[in-house]
Amino acid sequence: MRFRFIAVLLAATLPALAEAAWQVISTDQGKRVEIDRSSIKKETGGKIVALGRIVLDKPINDPKTSSSYRVIEALSRYDCSLRTYSTVKRRYFQDEGDLLREEEVKTQLEMPVRSGTLDDKLLREVCRPRPGAEALAVASRTAEKASAAADELRKANAALLEKERARDGKRADLKTPALAKPEPAAAPATPPRVTARTRGMQRHPAPLPIVEHEPVAYAHTQIHWSYEGEDGPDHWDKLKSEFSTCASGKRQSPIDIRDGIAVDLEPIHFAYRASQFRVVDNGHTVQVAVGGSSISLLGKTYELVQFHFHRPSEERVNGKAFDMVVHLVHKAEDGKIAVVAVLLEKGKDNPVIQTVWNNLPLEKNEDVTPPASSIDVSQLLPEGRSYYTYMGSLTTPPCSEGVLWLVLKQPQQISAEQLTIFARLYPNNARPIQPGSSRLIKESR
Repeated sequence: MRFRFIAVLLAATLPALAEAAWQVISTDQGKRVEIDRSSIKKETGGKIVALGRIVLDKPINDPKTSSSYRVIEALSRYDCSLRTYSTVKRRYFQDEGDLLREEEVKTQLEMPVRSGTLDDKLLREVCRPRPGAEALAVASRTAEKASAAADELRKANAALLEKERARDGKRADLKTPALAKPEPAAAPATPPRVTARTRGMQRHPAPLPIVEHEPVAYAHTQIHWSYEGEDGPDHWDKLKSEFSTCASGKRQSPIDIRDGIAVDLEPIHFAYRASQFRVVDNGHTVQVAVGGSSISLLGKTYELVQFHFHRPSEERVNGKAFDMVVHLVHKAEDGKIAVVAVLLEKGKDNPVIQTVWNNLPLEKNEDVTPPASSIDVSQLLPEGRSYYTYMGSLTTPPCSEGVLWLVLKQPQQISAEQLTIFARLYPNNARPIQPGSSRLIKESR
């Protein structure tokens, strides 16, 4: 269903390429990012498609053609209300107009857009409404009315000043009027409402502004928290009212997993597949956004949203901590969250982790999305899939509860070098163990 419009989309958009109207969005770090304004089109379902491109200062070798390219064009579909986008097609050019190769994106990921990023600039430009002829006419009429209102305000003020001068018996130059000093009054809690009765009393009238409305911004307020000091776990609940559950909650994570009931648990059905990915260092961990993968358990499907790392492992098993842990965060249609925890211990290289490390951003809160690379999340999983399970919470603020935890019993390996790389970024980003609160813990037997 989600791919049915691709053929129509390409047919509708590609003819505009010959008359592209490229607009520069960003220029830095050896590249120029542009968008073709003539390609922006709204689909029947409300989403918007647009063509963007990256123009590099220096060409990049293309392993698929043994040549090099300097321009990458990407046809993308944007959801302005959900603030997401997915790439439909890419074109690689040796130089502008010199096509090297093109490819359709078979696995289209709905990637979230964070405020303040380059993708946010592109989304705003694509979703920003453009005034048509009718809107321009309305704006013109509004400007005329605003100008007329300003004239009326000026006349009213002049009449008021003249009345003040007549009452006080003062003759003053019209260019330098002296107003009677008003009696002191308590400042109102909110600005006074301007009505037809009070409009003439304003001393500094101005034309009404014409505002071009931007799409609603779904930015999250960034409250600083950390793993130590005054902003550490012991103080999370005091940083923001929404974080109160971090202290008051009765089913918090992580816990020391012990005294579990051994039963015949239903196997977790993993439907993981290779996909594009996006890496970000969010200031608390290294996080990787992916798509197209899911797990199924007890008749319910949870889509894999992202995975991230903690050092040392937040979970303990019978009092034992591991070198690291990777949390694979899944979300169901009803909003319920399930987290698969894969414990990591020192051993051989992990190919998935190495791919992530290879694409670490140079700056925090800056995304890296390799254009011609994919990641196979299934390689993060150990051969043995038996697990512990219990109900807990997110291990970071706001510490929301009702999270289904699935902790795989068999650890996966990570090399000493890979451990060292993460330790340089985050020596300790693990929340302390929380009270078990007599929770039921089940484990595969």
